Amino acid sequence: MLQRKIEKALNSYYSNITAPIPIITGARQIGKTFIIRQTACKYFKHYVEINLKEDYENQQLFASIKTTQDFYLQISALYGQNLHDINDTIIFLDEIQTYPHLISLLKPLKQENRFRYISSGSLLGITLKHIFIPIGSIQEIHMFPLDFEEFLWANGTGRDVIDYLKECFISKKQVSDSIHKTMLRRFKEYLISGGLPASVNEMIKQDIYQVRTIQSNIFSFYKDDASQYDREHNLKIRRIYDYLPSYIENKVKRIKFKNIEGIKNSNLTYYQDEFDYLISSGCAIGVKACSNPIFPLNESMSKNLIKLYYNDVGILSNILYKNNINAILNDDNAVNIGAVYETAAAMEINSHGHELYYFDSKKVGEVDFLINDYENLNITPIEIKSGKHQNIFRAIPKLVDKTGPYKLRKGYIFVNQNIMKEENDLITFPIYMIMFI
Repeated sequence: MLQRKIEKALNSYYSNITAPIPIITGARQIGKTFIIRQTACKYFKHYVEINLKEDYENQQLFASIKTTQDFYLQISALYGQNLHDINDTIIFLDEIQTYPHLISLLKPLKQENRFRYISSGSLLGITLKHIFIPIGSIQEIHMFPLDFEEFLWANGTGRDVIDYLKECFISKKQVSDSIHKTMLRRFKEYLISGGLPASVNEMIKQDIYQVRTIQSNIFSFYKDDASQYDREHNLKIRRIYDYLPSYIENKVKRIKFKNIEGIKNSNLTYYQDEFDYLISSGCAIGVKACSNPIFPLNESMSKNLIKLYYNDVGILSNILYKNNINAILNDDNAVNIGAVYETAAAMEINSHGHELYYFDSKKVGEVDFLINDYENLNITPIEIKSGKHQNIFRAIPKLVDKTGPYKLRKGYIFVNQNIMKEENDLITFPIYMIMFI
């Protein structure tokens, strides 16, 4: 069984009878149902799982539930023999976005304390935008594909190795060559498999054909999910989603809105619903532009410039290289793998809870990522370098220059070589060390 970081939050909830009901949000196929099922069964003698999407597609028994009494009666009719009380019974409402009225019902169910509850859904990020969530009764927890550290756990990397790497990161010490070679190989394997649990399991078996088949299927699933919208929105969402690889390989990676449908004066406002869908559903990671990096970043971002990455690097590497994994493993100079490295970095930083921005200035240049540094009330710029030109970067030194206009505290550069150096407030690390940001 794959070990996931979200287990800590779930175990904390199971142990606290007064805690708010978790709603686990995130894209399809990232392991939400599996991890809830595995962890809840360890804590509760009586476990009831209800897939509300399956109910909607069949009998619709929960479609007309309006009150807690209606809910208890229906639950009793279906699962009476598996019910006891709040101390040893948990009810898992899977795909709860199918019936938004049940989300509103969670508060009174929580207050009546007959049972424990937990819920999840694949498109909840969209549904929750239109529903009032009562503070104190419900807690939204966002789940992501496996990050790189979870991928290392899955591949049997020992905790002592990860602790060693973390100490190197904290103390700014160079990693030993032998460990570096192993970690860089693992990182490149991660670029191939991504973090979708099914593809990670196949990667462990070294079955690349199955890895790519799974990724292709999930890519199709994500596009099919857009069918909940009317035909006009559906086609635009699918077009933008298909368009991502072509724009992310460009030198300037921000979305050019006129290229989506050939509409000259279109901008982000024109496609706001479509972008909101892709980001809120968890299918894509949005990175907003900022030309004046002042803390906090949301006060200085540009409203009409955005970069968009797939939520999983394996999906992108599958589209770009299919079964030719040597393009990644051997650093093939004939192909541009910068977009793949950037996507993995966006995944990693996003899964750590950071809201992502990028620096965009015609005069200064562009920096891949900016994140808020809440501890120091400052901004941290991050640059990703994958090729041989590891030391060529125009903009990031100007952001940390103490004689310049921005004077940011420090910046990070992540490369695919075993380099650790600190120079003029810029710290360079091997790419896999991004797991400690």
